[in-house]
Amino acid sequence: MDQLQKPGSGKELIAFASIVPARVIFSVYRFYSSPLRNILGSLLARVINLWYFCKVYEGHLEKENIELHQKYGKIVRIAPNEFSIDDPDAIKVIYGHGTGFPKAGWYYGWTDPMQKNETLFTTRSIFHHTIQRRKYATSHSMSTLVGYEGFVDECGRILSRRFEELSGANLVINSGEWMQYYAFDIIGAITFSKRFGFLNNGEDIGGLIQANDNRRMCATLAGIYPSLHPLLFRVVSYLPSSGAAGFQYLFKFANERIGERKLWLGTEADDGPMDQVGRFLTAHMKRPDYFTTQDVLMGSLANILAGSDTTAISLSAILHYLCTHPEKMQKLRDKIDSIAKRGQVSDPVTLKETQTMTYLQAVIKESLRLHPATGLRLARKVPKGGATISGEFFPEGATVGINTWVAHYNRDIFGPDAHLFRPKRWIGADEKALSVMEQYNFPFGLGSCGCISKNISLLEIGKVIPQLVRRFDFELEEPGRELHCVNHWFVKQTDLRCRLPMRRQSTKVQGYRGTGAIPRHHATMP
Repeated sequence: MDQLQKPGSGKELIAFASIVPARVIFSVYRFYSSPLRNILGSLLARVINLWYFCKVYEGHLEKENIELHQKYGKIVRIAPNEFSIDDPDAIKVIYGHGTGFPKAGWYYGWTDPMQKNETLFTTRSIFHHTIQRRKYATSHSMSTLVGYEGFVDECGRILSRRFEELSGANLVINSGEWMQYYAFDIIGAITFSKRFGFLNNGEDIGGLIQANDNRRMCATLAGIYPSLHPLLFRVVSYLPSSGAAGFQYLFKFANERIGERKLWLGTEADDGPMDQVGRFLTAHMKRPDYFTTQDVLMGSLANILAGSDTTAISLSAILHYLCTHPEKMQKLRDKIDSIAKRGQVSDPVTLKETQTMTYLQAVIKESLRLHPATGLRLARKVPKGGATISGEFFPEGATVGINTWVAHYNRDIFGPDAHLFRPKRWIGADEKALSVMEQYNFPFGLGSCGCISKNISLLEIGKVIPQLVRRFDFELEEPGRELHCVNHWFVKQTDLRCRLPMRRQSTKVQGYRGTGAIPRHHATMP
């Protein structure tokens, strides 16, 4: 890390400055010679990536992307050879099995160009992605979730206990931060059999969250200029707070955790449910040539990098919409209380029980529709021979994709009230309308490259929301104020501030007494 902070020779900056004019000239030529020059968008976006870069940097592109489609239609230009699509029929063309659309160069920005390490998220080879996904499939399957439920229960109890303490002190909290502490501790438990300790401390331990945020912003912007990524990576790595520094910090962190896990793998201390690294290491010992040490590292790192953010954002979205729609909050409570009176709800609630709670599932689905975690396109490269999308022929090499936010706010699909929080739209709708909505609702991505951790995230969400709703009244510090979010790939809430008065009929949380001794597989990181 010290080496990263040494001043550079300046050669990288000179090289960067000499490349920019040449790229502008090339972009102007490419636009006027392109058969797609009729596709509208920002005037600047026709000839240079700078418009897109600036909008991504500002951190609110999800809203502007929606507005562009409302103004120009199904296809809009966001960069010289890059296009945003809003059409359900485009899903099969772009993301369907066997269509041959690889991930675009933007994903290269999420790699360390010096190390050439790749995760399922960053790899752009369709063949390599298929092989790698197969390696991790078992550890993320629905059948494996049963073994993870105990990890989630423990973190849920600690979160509830901490909320009781904060409630008693009548403090205003940033509940979005606490949702991330909860999600990060679960990721630690599920991945390494040890919580990170965020819930115990109530703060960002070791700057891990900040490092992740820095890295995400850096990677998101670097991906806009993939050919310049190695050069840009070296330039920004000289900054102490850069995303490159955060990236290397996370690599070191994951390696240390894996080393600790190896020490007691297969020993008497290795009791309880098998965590993900345990599964990875076991697979490596059986077939080291197939499941390599690199696979162990990248599988673990992928959990840390994305696992907490997506779940925390989704949980914050659910709480935000329930707080801003108190009648929906009360309806959800009434539904859960009614089931509880019949003796059909455990404490903590089980995954199986949550799956039968129709209104809870509708609230989750509607919240994730209105605020999906990702806020940029799921960008893909048009393969050899080109492709016709939404009535327009795109030649080989063009970058196309659907932004989840754009799709989820499509009024033709979700109705003129697509911008409103209405969980009931998922209950009682006719079969055809429901099928169309389901097809165009994809908060966890599309196709074979969809989020492999979807089931784990839904496990965490489905179990904790009923517990919190049953025990606490969430009161916004400033009702009516718009929630501030920053979109650097993930649309992360920054100020979901509220108080937590306890409900009179709530049940005291059992099984957690501060930060004392707890089972080995739920211990905190040292």
